[in-house]
Amino acid sequence: MAVSIAQEDNSALLERIKPVGKLQIAGAAPPQAAVAAGPRSGKDIYAGACTACHAIGVLGAPKTQVSAEWQPRLDEKGFDQVWKNAIDGIGAMPPMGACGDCTDDDIKAAIEYMIEGI
Repeated sequence: MAVSIAQEDNSALLERIKPVGKLQIAGAAPPQAAVAAGPRSGKDIYAGACTACHAIGVLGAPKTQVSAEWQPRLDEKGFDQVWKNAIDGIGAMPPMGACGDCTDDDIKAAIEYMIEGI
């Protein structure tokens, strides 16, 4: 028996599945609110959202500015795919990492900071 689901109005579904809170990781800096003064630097985004996992390699996260952990990913996938994976989530990393208020460009800046000098 086939069931027809209306695709026109997903507002009720989106309301039911929207996030109900934010997670604060112990030891991580609290998330920063968007600043009207302009975009945050990659280093600032990293410090507020990425350092908890990428500083020590939690669950296989590549460590910040460690060429041996980043270069194989960059060689195999390229920067754009690494960036897309960070936006969409991959492995144990949720979409947008731990940055609940980041834009795609913020994620890009954080990755650029993490691979600086590689």
